[in-house]
Amino acid sequence: MKLWGGRFTKETNELVHNFNASIGFDQKFYRQDIRGSIAHVTMLAKQGILTEAEKDTIVAGLTGIEKDITDGTLVIDGTQEDIHSFVEANLIARVGEVGKKLHTGRSRNDQVALDMKLYIRDEIVSIDELLLSLLKELHHLMKENINTYMPGFTHLQKAQPVTFAHHIGAYFEMFKRDCSRLSDVKSRLNYCPLGAGALAGTTYPLDREYTASLLDFTGATLNSMDSVSDRDYLIELLSALSTIMMHLSRFCEEIILWNSNEYRFITLDDSYSTGSSIMPQKKNPDIAELVRGKTGRVYGALVSILTTMKGLPLAYNKDMQEDKELTFDAIDTVKGCLALFTGMISTMTVNAPAMEASAKNGFTNATDAADYLVNHGVAFRDAHGIVGQLVLFCEQRGIALDDMTLEEYQAISPVFEADIFNAIRMETCVTKRNTLGAPGPAAMEQVIEQNEAYLKQRQ
Repeated sequence: MKLWGGRFTKETNELVHNFNASIGFDQKFYRQDIRGSIAHVTMLAKQGILTEAEKDTIVAGLTGIEKDITDGTLVIDGTQEDIHSFVEANLIARVGEVGKKLHTGRSRNDQVALDMKLYIRDEIVSIDELLLSLLKELHHLMKENINTYMPGFTHLQKAQPVTFAHHIGAYFEMFKRDCSRLSDVKSRLNYCPLGAGALAGTTYPLDREYTASLLDFTGATLNSMDSVSDRDYLIELLSALSTIMMHLSRFCEEIILWNSNEYRFITLDDSYSTGSSIMPQKKNPDIAELVRGKTGRVYGALVSILTTMKGLPLAYNKDMQEDKELTFDAIDTVKGCLALFTGMISTMTVNAPAMEASAKNGFTNATDAADYLVNHGVAFRDAHGIVGQLVLFCEQRGIALDDMTLEEYQAISPVFEADIFNAIRMETCVTKRNTLGAPGPAAMEQVIEQNEAYLKQRQ
């Protein structure tokens, strides 16, 4: 059954039908389609457009269809053009002529706009839950590693000592903002397009605000043309998903580096690693690499819909059907990556001694040696030059600043005294940095406390 066949005298060419059909992918939101239809007929009955008996018959039919699809009794096949046609055809087959009244005061344009918004709203909740699980795991890692010293990097060069908790905390902030972005998208999309018709509303006395309330929307959309041609919420969603993937990809890049023989900062669990078909010693970080690789797939979805929408005049155009497959794929990709990434970091082993040794051997305490001189009356520019000489001395001998003798220090600058060794210890370098947001334990405890409150509020 086609919803538009009355003025046509020929059957649609099979290739045209297949090219035009969307049921292969829009069947994903059969629940949302049925939920929207139930709300629509409930409103029609309230307005006296349908009788209560007609409404009850249609609702019972729709409820039965949803149950049968869910339990596999009713299989969605390719004989219908889209999920809307499939549901309506099955409804008419079950309840008879009254089923033909389902579409009163409604177009497929506002119907598909509604279904997509309902589906995206549900998926945002699912993605947010996965982000929350990741945040909890990051929070756990932070609490466990307040005193795990490691090098902080700029330009991928060792810079200053930090802690693993501090490093992980940077990602906690990123993913927390990702949750906020999703919340913003959900808030802006949460206006109901049903009742907009094809583009110019309808002559039926619909109560659009009532329909919106039945479907838990903030309200009804205020322009019928915008209602059916608006896809900017999908662009916002795909932008937010791309940002999530970017954050995951950056983290995965570090996991890959840290897991290498050169770093040995962490060890990935066997259950989240794979081997080589030819090299028996290999243990590869394939999950991290795949997450990093799939980031481009989500970026592609964002660029695709931006390109699709950039030249479309108002109102609805068939081009917009292209929004579904790429959005569905991006959502599934992000959900899978979040779940796997969280599992991967929850099972990895942190090698604290290797991290601290790397920090010591990379002169990450050089800035603190310069600060020591400044605190003893040396101008910073002179202190900078003196410590540069210290580093050169150590590099020529293959040692760390911690390994120099006091006599060697004083040969370069007599300002140094025996307390220099305490001043450049990893623990000292980190502990004295206690401004809010710094890696010192007092600062980290303050941040962890705020994170605890955030996570508790999110429960």
